Amino acid sequence: MNTVDIKTEIQKVLEQVPENVLADVLDFLKKLQQQPAEKVKLANHLKQILAEDKELLEKLAQ
Repeated sequence: MNTVDIKTEIQKVLEQVPENVLADVLDFLKKLQQQPAEKVKLANHLKQILAEDKELLEKLAQ
């Protein structure tokens, strides 16, 4: 998927998001924009690891 396709898909989703959520989405995007690309990449990797190992982490927490 190229940049134009991604932006088009984002626009389609935004058109269906409730109005009260749009401000939160905008704030999130602005904060994301201020972060260095490497930091965003690391955060995405951590999120993926946590999602994949959720069961294991829950067991370890007990």
